[in-house]
Amino acid sequence: MKKHWSAPLLVNLLLGIPAVVPIWLLWYLTVNWPLAELGLTVREPTEDDGMALWLVIVVPVVALFGLIWWLANMPLRRRTALAPRTYWLISALAPLLPSAALFLNT
Repeated sequence: MKKHWSAPLLVNLLLGIPAVVPIWLLWYLTVNWPLAELGLTVREPTEDDGMALWLVIVVPVVALFGLIWWLANMPLRRRTALAPRTYWLISALAPLLPSAALFLNT
C-alpha cells in the first residue's frame, strides 16, 4: 500500500529543523561575498577572514545535510503515491519552512 503525501511533508519538515544551520551559512556567505561585490548588500564590517575559511566550513555542512536529505528521501519516494514532480517539489520546499518561520519571526 502506498503512503499518503503527508509522510514526505512531515519528514522534510523535520529535516528543516537542522537545515536552519546550512541555510543560514549559505545566506551569510551569499550576502557577504557575491551580493556585496555586486553592491546589492553591505558586507559585515568585521568579516575580513576571506572566503577560504568560510568555504571550509560551509561546504562540509551543506554536503552533509544534502546527503542526509537525499538518504531520507530516496526510500520514501519509492513508497509514496505522489507523482515524482510533486514529491520532489514538496521535498525541496518543506525543509525551507522552519528557516522561513524564523526569518519572518525576527
